[in-house]
Amino acid sequence: MRAFAIDQGTSATKAIVLDVDDGVVADVDVPVAGLTYRGDAVEQDPLALWDCVVAAGRTALDAAGSRVGIDAVGVGNQGETVLAWRRSSGEPLTPAMVWQDRRAGTVTDALRERAADLTAITGLPLDPYFAAPKMAWLRENLLDRSLRRDPDVVITTIDAWVLHRMTGRYVTDAATASRTLLLDLTTLDWSASACEAFGIDPESLPEVVACDASIGGTDVFGPLVPVTAAVVDQQAALFAQGCRSPGDAKCTYGTGAFLLATRGSAPTASRAGLATSVAWLLGDGRERAYCVDGQVYAVGAAVRWLQHLGIIDGPADLDVKSGSVRDAGGVLFVPSLAGVGAPDWKPHARGAFLGLSLATTQSHLARAVAEGIAAQVTGLVRAIEGDLGVSLRALRVDGGLTRSRSVMQAQADLLGIPVEVYPHPCATAIGVGALALRGAAGTDAVARADADRLTTEWTPVLVYEPQIADPQASERFAAWEAAYRKTLVEGAR
Repeated sequence: MRAFAIDQGTSATKAIVLDVDDGVVADVDVPVAGLTYRGDAVEQDPLALWDCVVAAGRTALDAAGSRVGIDAVGVGNQGETVLAWRRSSGEPLTPAMVWQDRRAGTVTDALRERAADLTAITGLPLDPYFAAPKMAWLRENLLDRSLRRDPDVVITTIDAWVLHRMTGRYVTDAATASRTLLLDLTTLDWSASACEAFGIDPESLPEVVACDASIGGTDVFGPLVPVTAAVVDQQAALFAQGCRSPGDAKCTYGTGAFLLATRGSAPTASRAGLATSVAWLLGDGRERAYCVDGQVYAVGAAVRWLQHLGIIDGPADLDVKSGSVRDAGGVLFVPSLAGVGAPDWKPHARGAFLGLSLATTQSHLARAVAEGIAAQVTGLVRAIEGDLGVSLRALRVDGGLTRSRSVMQAQADLLGIPVEVYPHPCATAIGVGALALRGAAGTDAVARADADRLTTEWTPVLVYEPQIADPQASERFAAWEAAYRKTLVEGAR
């Protein structure tokens, strides 16, 4: 069996062809055009994004040598990115508000008294990172007044729009729905109470389906093939890396860093300020898993920022400059360039360099950035360990920044555990493809087992072992955390 998987990301769309026997037989990566940053606003041109999806898919199929013999298609998505569009035509009516967009802080500020109730229902802290605040802000600020009461106009996460253009169905998967602040995490239905808080009619929202559901057929890439998987990107990467048991954890280092740990089959609330979400819902709802997660919004984005400032020549230069000095020369970097998510949820926080002196060089700054990224992820790991009541034995990692030796070694040093690098750059797409193969297999247990081997039988391409003792690691993290706490106080003013 073969599946074709789309991973529609923030800065690029990845597409792969995945074979149960041969693994990844083709993969392509097409940059997304039309992404703009203006202050707190981060927007995408939806039609440019759609063109990127189609181009990536067709190119991957051509690279595989044939558009025939594909058994299923799966679609991964950005999660919290939203837009308004017409159901009758699929016409987008607004730009897409990207998950990094912080303008919906005005919405969450107005709902602070309901924050605890919303978290109890949805598992998510009240923060503009999630979809519902963006949906409410978009409705009032980007959507023409004459369209706000038009029943043909809907505001959804971007996956529902993409799936509608592909199949004609109006659906979203349970994992993506659990990132909205609108889904009851126990019943997996839209919550009337949460929807009322944001002024959203639950009847206007898409049907919630399993991550390996048969959604419909699509011919946008060539011959008609069934779409049998839909899932949010980070949960797809968790699935790809075989994190099936409670306490298994992965971190994806892309535009941001996203740390997820599998929790089990019950939606246990976080005690540490983390988000609790659906990891995946399988077999028409017969099998469900939940996860806890935290995020660092600017990781790859912080490296690109360094490049824009002229401190490094490109991502590869991060390691060159970091490796040219013994340490960061007392410089600390807090990578809160787009606010802070879990566990403190401070959308107005800002990043900082601290400890600068006349002796500070570009190399010290580069090293401080590498170590600061690793330190903020370490803080998330400590929160997850406190929530789960167990220490992680290893951290599985994927994403573009895993190519940075300086970041990965700093991560292993601060955590004091091995960091295991996933062997393929397309972890999310592999998770999507494996779910699509499960969906295509239906009740065939052998075919499902074949699909599962793609995600459970893999070996790290690199393993970073800690190179410093625990006391030194604790001292380094304590110094960074003190700097981080200072920025939270400054950001609140």
